[in-house]
Amino acid sequence: MAGVVHRYHRLGRRKYRERMYAERAKPLAQYTTEELYARFRFGRDDIKYIAYLVRPKVQHKTKRSHALSVEEQCLIALRFYASGTFYQVVGDNMGVDKSTVSNVVKAVSVELASLVNEFVSFPKDDQMAQTKRSFFLLGNMPNTIGVIDCTRVHIQAPHEREWQYVNRKGRHSINVQLVANADLIITNCVVKWPGSVHDARILRESALYRKLQSNRPNGIILGDSAYPLLPWLMTPFPAANTPEQAGFNSAHCKTKCTIELLNGVLKRRFACLNYLRVEPKVACNIILACIVLHNIATRRNVPLDDIYDGPEPDEVQPEQPPMFTPNEGQTGSVIRDAIVRHYF
Repeated sequence: MAGVVHRYHRLGRRKYRERMYAERAKPLAQYTTEELYARFRFGRDDIKYIAYLVRPKVQHKTKRSHALSVEEQCLIALRFYASGTFYQVVGDNMGVDKSTVSNVVKAVSVELASLVNEFVSFPKDDQMAQTKRSFFLLGNMPNTIGVIDCTRVHIQAPHEREWQYVNRKGRHSINVQLVANADLIITNCVVKWPGSVHDARILRESALYRKLQSNRPNGIILGDSAYPLLPWLMTPFPAANTPEQAGFNSAHCKTKCTIELLNGVLKRRFACLNYLRVEPKVACNIILACIVLHNIATRRNVPLDDIYDGPEPDEVQPEQPPMFTPNEGQTGSVIRDAIVRHYF
């Protein structure tokens, strides 16, 4: 049991053991708001909100055996996500043992991961106009509703199917697909594929692909050259042969860099995503938990000044030009050429 010290006493000829509970750390009481941000990536009210979200499933039904409160469990998990250090080190900081940290991280991650559909959602019809405007202000790319890319989260070599997790750089990893908006909110994610799987295959096998193929959105997603050119997925020209194509590629690059920025913010906010010493199933739950927490942090304006201060506002914000409506059946190449013709 976490935080337990055993002392031995002699009663007559019999020796018995008495449980003495070591005092646990109480970060919510002892740390300032700035210190909470530095250690847990969230402030006091944010931590209480996260505890509220997971309380129904992780709250212990009894106080026997000096059970951890929901807040204590959340703090242990958040400390691990933020630091990415060994369970033993987290336990020493929080006044619990290594096995408790492992169990708590697994349990809290499962519950946060179960909330992914609540906190990660593609823009709805009434959100499309604002999404497009925000992207247009970033790089003058019209009609954009998302940017897509994959990022690899390194893990220790798994015990089963180890070879499948080796990526092109020779490291074991999970390949995570992310779609984001201009505000660094994650709007879609796929977290299950081994590191050897190509980005394009992850997209092709995803529910998002099936949805957008069967019901074309009123807008485009930007991806790099690893992805296919589709009516709703714009990739850059491999070689810009005209000034207009060069302008398209430049706007594409400026706008798509949002997803690269997001990947950097995500891994610096939650340092555990730089290397996870767990099996793939547990790793996927931890990654999903961090995705949910990232969106919570972004929507609640949790500060992370050393990572991202946000874009400088434009003094004069350009108006996005009217959108043309592509015809059904047009290929990605035809639509990309039409975008160049209309806007560049």
